[in-house]
Amino acid sequence: MQSPKRIIEKYLVTCARLSNRVAQEELVTRYQKKFLGHAYRLLGDAEQARDAVQEGWIDILRGIRKLKDDGAFQAWAFRIITRKCSKHIAGSQKDRVIHQSILDEPGPDHVAGDEIERAADRQPLKEALAKLPPEHRAAVALFYLEEMSVAEVAVALEIPAGTVKSRLMNARKKLRSALEGEDHG
Repeated sequence: MQSPKRIIEKYLVTCARLSNRVAQEELVTRYQKKFLGHAYRLLGDAEQARDAVQEGWIDILRGIRKLKDDGAFQAWAFRIITRKCSKHIAGSQKDRVIHQSILDEPGPDHVAGDEIERAADRQPLKEALAKLPPEHRAAVALFYLEEMSVAEVAVALEIPAGTVKSRLMNARKKLRSALEGEDHG
């Protein structure tokens, strides 16, 4: 049984495919923040992320008529955004270090009361995530933060499902090792 969220999304995609402007705008509203977060995780630069997402939306809205399965919209659209990010990366330094947006979140000094303890608990995780290779961070973010299935992550990143599983497993091992090292160091 599909969730109401997926049913509404399929309806919006169907309407958007028929050039319904309101449905297209609603899809942009629903996904803009997610796409920006994904692009920023891959590019490490807010301006480049905005550019990649804007270029991605042009391709998404132009190509939505060709989408055969309305239920595949999310993975298909993330794949387009990922490709745009890849082009931005290729256009800039090939070996540049990709920053993690998690490190840019407000630290304990910006948080009040009980949030101080929670922020302190999250800091080692943020640092461990930032040390993951970009391809592992992307898989982790799509799987855990965007709640995509392994198959959807595979489509979004244009890699086999087995590679997604491998990246997630390796990322979990690295995170566990980094976090346990914090406790014993």
